[in-house]
Amino acid sequence: MGKKLTVYMIDGTEYGPRLSEIGNWVGKAIYSPRSALNKILTRSEFDNPGIYCLKGDPTDEAFAEKIYIGEAENIKTRIKQHLSDPNKDFKELIFFISKDELLTKTQIKYLESRLIQLAVEAKTAEIENGNSPNLPTLHEADISDMEYFLEQIKLMLPVMGFRFLISSTVKPKSIDSKETEQANVEFFEIKTKSFIAKMYESDQGYIVVKGSEAKKSLSKSTTETYRNLRRKLLETSILIDKGDKLEFAEDAIFSSPSAASNMVLGRNSNGFTEWINEKGKTFKEIQEIVIT
Repeated sequence: MGKKLTVYMIDGTEYGPRLSEIGNWVGKAIYSPRSALNKILTRSEFDNPGIYCLKGDPTDEAFAEKIYIGEAENIKTRIKQHLSDPNKDFKELIFFISKDELLTKTQIKYLESRLIQLAVEAKTAEIENGNSPNLPTLHEADISDMEYFLEQIKLMLPVMGFRFLISSTVKPKSIDSKETEQANVEFFEIKTKSFIAKMYESDQGYIVVKGSEAKKSLSKSTTETYRNLRRKLLETSILIDKGDKLEFAEDAIFSSPSAASNMVLGRNSNGFTEWINEKGKTFKEIQEIVIT
């Protein structure tokens, strides 16, 4: 089922601050580049309790963004503190509040803890917070409400340019053999004398299956983008050392068949021809059959 998302450009420009709402949801999101904050700090939304995310440039090139997640009983007061902090170098801000102004301190602490937990697990961005704080105690009904609130936040973040919960290397829902048969999941392999890897396509992307093996070294011609991706896979323990080769410690999602094959083969490659099914057909040949 679809959802209606309303985005209002506060200053009428495509790169300026924006207000966003989902139909029939009590929450509201405010986005702003740092350079425009002084223009909108007087808005009433900033006087509410809520949860916020700051985005800046990562110090590690393996990641696309650096994220800090926080909560405040008064967003304006907290943001002013960050603006005056020389160590808090961020370029963009997004925060979430409740339109009925009924979010309690315990509830926003719950949202903060859960969002940090999800961000760390996604292994996509450089997270300044490190480990997530302990979850506060909430009644069962409040937990249900906050988890629904969190689901809407997760929907809105990428729309507003914050992609730290969307990973090309995150463990998807496990699929057992019966489920793969029912869903017509087709597996493809890369097999050499030294290692073997298995991959399938899903709505999430191109998934290299846990236990797949990869070449340990990278060729000199491997591009910087894929060198950074390999380094991130190693740093986040998605790829682990197994002596003369590497092994995927969990299912890993890639944005293309070639990104997946490059990580397996340790060199630039065409994943559409490298991945082969049990009948000897390449991924490209299967795609052509599907399209026709």
